[in-house]
Parts: sequence; C-alpha cells; structure tokens
Amino acid sequence: MQVRAMIKLGTVAALTAISLAACGTSSKQSQNQTLTWMETSSLPTMDNSLATDVVSGETLNNTGEGLLKFGKNSSTHPGVAKSYSKSKDGKTYTFNLRKSKWSNGDQVTAKDFVYGWQRTVNPKTGSQYAYLYADVKNANAIMKGKKPVSTLGIKAVGKYKVVVTLTHAVSYFPTLVAQTAFFPQNKSVVEKYGKKYATNAKDNVYNGAFKLTYWTGTSDNWTLTKNPSYWNAKSVKLKHVKFSAVKDPQTALSQYQSGKLDAIYLSGQQPKNYKNSKDYHARNGSRVAYLELNQKKDSMLRNKKARQALSLIIDRKQFVNKVLDNGSKIANGIVTSGLAIRNGKDFASEASTASATEHNIAKAKKLWKKALKETGRSSYSLTLMADDTPEGKSTTEYVQSQWSKLPNFKVTNSNLPYKTRLARSAAGQFDAVVTLWGADFPDPITDLSLFTSDNSYNNGKWSNKQYDQLIKAATTTNANKPAARWQNLIDAQKILLNDQGIIPVYQAGKPQLMKSKVKGVVYFPVSSNWDFSKAYIAK
Repeated sequence: MQVRAMIKLGTVAALTAISLAACGTSSKQSQNQTLTWMETSSLPTMDNSLATDVVSGETLNNTGEGLLKFGKNSSTHPGVAKSYSKSKDGKTYTFNLRKSKWSNGDQVTAKDFVYGWQRTVNPKTGSQYAYLYADVKNANAIMKGKKPVSTLGIKAVGKYKVVVTLTHAVSYFPTLVAQTAFFPQNKSVVEKYGKKYATNAKDNVYNGAFKLTYWTGTSDNWTLTKNPSYWNAKSVKLKHVKFSAVKDPQTALSQYQSGKLDAIYLSGQQPKNYKNSKDYHARNGSRVAYLELNQKKDSMLRNKKARQALSLIIDRKQFVNKVLDNGSKIANGIVTSGLAIRNGKDFASEASTASATEHNIAKAKKLWKKALKETGRSSYSLTLMADDTPEGKSTTEYVQSQWSKLPNFKVTNSNLPYKTRLARSAAGQFDAVVTLWGADFPDPITDLSLFTSDNSYNNGKWSNKQYDQLIKAATTTNANKPAARWQNLIDAQKILLNDQGIIPVYQAGKPQLMKSKVKGVVYFPVSSNWDFSKAYIAK
C-alpha cells in the first residue's frame, strides 16, 4: 500500500493488531463521543477500486467492510461473512454472508461482492491494486483484456453465499479478502453517480461502522459519522471521527495542546521532546521508504554503476539517527524486518544484501565517474520528487545533500502535494522519487510482487527476467511448497538489491501523541491502519 506521511492502501490491511487500550465500554464515557484525528495528507479517493494509499485505506476500512476483518495476532475474523469454508485442495472458498445493509438501506448481497471484484479487475477501471486478484481464476486474463469480467472466479449463490475459485491454493487468501480492494460495491450507486462516484461524501454509499458525511473531494477535513445501518452498530460507541490534514508539525502540536486534536503524528525534533510523555506512542510498522529511479526515461539511470553510486553515497545511519530520530531504522531491503518469519528466521535478514545499503563515499565516486563515461556524459542533473510533508522534505533535503557529493551532479528537489505526487509517480513523470510502501499482509510477496516487469506499481520500470520467473514460481508451482517458495522469494529480493533496482532507505517509525481519554482504538502495524469501531472517549 502506498504510504506518504504515513506510507500506501498502502495497503491493503494489516494483520498484527495492537490494542491501544481496553476495548470495553466505560461507565463514565463522555457524552461527546467525537474523536479528532490528524492526518499529514488529504484524502485522495473513496473508490476502493482506485485507492492505493494509507489515508484512503484507513477511511475506507472504517466506512466499509469486506467478507472478513482483521483482528489480533495476525488473524482474520467474520465481517460481512459470518463464516466460511475451503475445499481440501485449498482452491475453493465458500463464504456465508450475514444479513447486513448499506447506509442507504439496500441489502448487502453476494452480488455486491461479485460486482465489486469484477469492477476492480476490469482494465477499464484502471485499478492499481487489481494485481492482488492475480490468484483468482481468470483474473490475469481479464486484466489483460483477454477474457470478459464475467469469467472471474467469483459467483453469487443466492443472496447470501459467495463462492470463490482460485487458480491454486493461496495460504494467505483470507487476509486478502479483508483488504479494502476486495470490499463489496453497490452497482446501482456506482452507475447512478458515474464519474462522480466516490469523489465526495454524498456520491457514495457505505456498509461499515461509519459513513462519510463530510468531504468535498478536495477538502483537508473529512468527517465519519456512526452508521446506524451497520449490522453491528450497537457496538460502535463513537458518534463522529473528524479528520484534519495538518502538514505543519508545529501547527499539529499546537492544536493537540489546545484540545482541537486528540491524536497527532510527530516529526522533526518532536519525538525526542515527547518520548517521556504519557501520551507518547512509538508505532512500529511495516513501511519502507525507497528511491525509485526512472529507468525507462533516462539512460544514466539504466546504468547499474550509476544506481549503485546513488545508493552507496547515502549515509542511512546518520539519516535515521540524526535527522529522523523517530524510531525509524535502516532498511535491509524492500521487505521490512518483522514482517515474515519462518522457522524462527526473519526474511528481511535472510534476504538482505549488504552492498545495497552500505555507505562508501570513495566507491560511490568511482562508480559515478565510470557511469558518466559509459553513458557519454561529462555531467548529470535530475529532479528528486517527494511529498510536501515534513518527512518528505527531510528526505529530499538529506538525499540531495548526499547526492551532491558525487562529481558533476546537480540535484533539484520537488516536493508536491501527496495526490499530485502519486499521480506523477504512476504516470512515470519523474526522474527519481521517494516512495513509501506499506505491506498489505504478512508475506514477502506483498512487497516483492511490486517489481515484476508488468506490475503497475513498478514506476521506475526496472525489469529482470530471472526475477519475474522467481516471483511466478513462488506464486504458482511452489505456492504449496513452503521451503521452496521461501527460497524463491529470498533469491528474488537479492536480485533486486544486487542490481539496485530500487534504493532502500529506511523502515519507517510512526511516533504519535494520543490523549489518554481515547480508548479502544486498534492499530494494525502491517499497513499502518486503524480501526475505530470499538473506540470511545472516556472521561
């Protein structure tokens, strides 16, 4: 999931949940059950077929609900589906739906899931998350325009039963259907609003614990209101969740201290100053920040020596300890530490390559000079793009200072609003860009699949046939062979890192201040997401 000021839908979900406080109700709850929450970026979209970022994912996760929901200890539990079963070969899942409603009173039925899934994989929709459906029968052929959407491996059996057919067994499939990209969609509503669908609060419909009641589509503020039509509305205590996009950390802190915000994210020197506060929380997540280089656009960036030089010149230790100082740590690769463990071994450590993240100024300068010569240049310049958030600006400023140590190299920074940066990244309108990605589920494939040659998130257009073959083997022939699949993924990441297809920088921390009166909020580290359905404000 792409994440900025945070790091992406994404994700798509998360699995190890951390309860911030007791989820039970309090006999002394405040009558004003309104939670005020800070975001560092505005809300880009409420179309779950198009959402790719954490801000959208967080809002969608609280206004919608899929077949299953995420719970504690990397587990899933019933959502719209009250129960499910799978065949012995693991290729067929049957979900039995509870009776539930959309916020407009319509029944949520099996057909809503069929329509939502078909709409997401339809190439005309342009979903960047459609690749998550790759293991559903015929999904790949549909995405390539070779088969009609009606052939997708999902069918409605009556009003309250959904049957899904996969091309092969997928051990983590239950965690996929809990992602926002797999949520149901109300066909009549989508068709009624057409191009306006999900571009503001009114032109949409919701089946989650909350409904979006204020959002213009461009506003920096948006409001969730308890959804009385939600099947478990009696357990929802909050009346409202009011979000504000506050890009300046000092402004956010002032609003927190004055009581205008109940929870804020910290940056700059703030984490250092508030580490001893009772309101301080050091959120750990599975988000990695990395640099993508536009290898399609520029021959210099297609040169391996140039990419290696750009990586070697960066002093990551200094950056995470002295500049960020917020709990972030040096990234071993694209897969974050703690995401996937097998036989007691962390994938991030097993699949790391020291040369991809080491700091060596002399070696970097030698490689850079060779790259200039090999590409017939005497000098080189590029623009480094990132979000206009405090973290985005800190990153571009630091990387610029490091890259400027390379001979005959000029770096210009461009910090853009999150939504604009996302669009330009997807369109390939950049030289180099700071990207943050949040894992959607606890498996290395959620990160590694991004860099296959045909993946829509491979914005830098790095391509390697052996890498593609390894990812394919891990998701097909070795899908049910844990040891072989694990090795496929280790080998794939090492190829990505040895070729410097991307430049890993840091695994992001997420320091936060939250008022002690806020109870029952659940945080999902894997996607840096939140669940407010059991939260309440205590006196």
